[in-house]
Amino acid sequence: MQAQVWALDQQRLMQTYRRQPVLFVRGEGAYLYDTEGNRYLDFLAGVAVCNVGHCHPHLVARVQQQAAQLMHISNLLLSEPQARLADRLCELTGMERAFFCNCGAEACETAIKIARKYANTHKSTPDYEILVLEGSFHGRTMGAVSATIQPKYQQPFVPLLPCFRALPRNDLSALREAFSERTAAIFLEPIQGESGVNPLTDEYLLEAQSLCQRYNALFMIDEVQTGMGRTGKWFAYQHLGLMPDVVTLAKGLGGGFPIGACLARGIAAEILQVGDHGSTFGGNPLACTAALATIEIIEQEQLCERAARVGNYLRQRLLELQHQDAPIQEVRGRGLLIGVQLTEPIARTVVDKAFEQRLIINPVGDWILRLAPPLVITEHEVDAAIATLQAVLREVRP
Repeated sequence: MQAQVWALDQQRLMQTYRRQPVLFVRGEGAYLYDTEGNRYLDFLAGVAVCNVGHCHPHLVARVQQQAAQLMHISNLLLSEPQARLADRLCELTGMERAFFCNCGAEACETAIKIARKYANTHKSTPDYEILVLEGSFHGRTMGAVSATIQPKYQQPFVPLLPCFRALPRNDLSALREAFSERTAAIFLEPIQGESGVNPLTDEYLLEAQSLCQRYNALFMIDEVQTGMGRTGKWFAYQHLGLMPDVVTLAKGLGGGFPIGACLARGIAAEILQVGDHGSTFGGNPLACTAALATIEIIEQEQLCERAARVGNYLRQRLLELQHQDAPIQEVRGRGLLIGVQLTEPIARTVVDKAFEQRLIINPVGDWILRLAPPLVITEHEVDAAIATLQAVLREVRP
């Protein structure tokens, strides 16, 4: 079956992904199983999606129950799961209103539309700017990719949406110089995942919020990858007690089921009116039930706290490898979102060799490894991953 599926994949699917030619048929907790019954330790979790592990029994039961009851209705009709999820997310984030969609790019697209309409209605100049950061990643739709300041994502699709101004990451002088009455918003990730797990400094985030308040600009935080407990709190901005005007979510929100959300408060929550935006499938009862179940699991199993504890343990083990002369230059990140900067351009080789040893990790370019295991991961499973990584690094080091 694996060979047949691989052939169909190569023939019938647009080749937009670099896939491993192994067919997975089952997942449980932190593990995936292929057609031969081989077990793989998943330290990527569907790229920070399966925060509660693969096929958590509570999530499966809730989705099955809802699927048998009601899967989809138009957003022109009232939905209890959608209303209850909006309420829970507003409680968790401090926001006031939610818009539901299907993924992170759509959530970021919504935030961009909020910022643009805000500028058109509340700024006195037509040449307004939305500030974004070099190395950012907000998605692949045209609006989101225009805000994604990485040439490899942007260049094939020029000309891009205007109004975005790129700033260097963690440069306070450039940040202060960029803000003016023309500034409609700043849109940033607390930790830039797709460019190599690069955290913004506390000082930078605090100053960005302060400048937004001074210039009446929207403070918009992309928590698509960092949200839902991954960094040790529900959302990364909560480590500093920040209060954004707009927050975008997806990935871990549905525990593996597709759902995204854009949340807002204050004036930002009232910008979009009837007819301004929409999503046919956004916020359907099945997706919202999955998200509600995911929130319940994170709360009941205290997965935010586990992400903080096990994340610290993972960092310590990686630093031990570094001190044992592994080709590691830096270990960075927070909670269970970790970037490993290598001293040699061997990241892709390391990932392939680790996969052969049934450990799933992710390369960011040639120099960086990204680790984002499920939040249910244990210290014992961290030890197993470290042992594999240590052996692979010894094998592939030039």
